Amino acid sequence: MEIKEFDKVLLKTGETAYVVDVDKIDGDIETTIVEQNDIEKVLS
Repeated sequence: MEIKEFDKVLLKTGETAYVVDVDKIDGDIETTIVEQNDIEKVLS
C-alpha cells in the first residue's frame, strides 16, 4: 500500500486520519505516529 503526505486513511480502530506534520508557532512539531500496519486502507 502506498501512503503519501496528505492522504486520508482509515485506521483499523475505525478512526479516519490525514497524513501530515503540524508545525507549531514555537517551532515544535506535534505528530501522532501510527505504523503502516495500523492503517486499514487509503481513502483518498
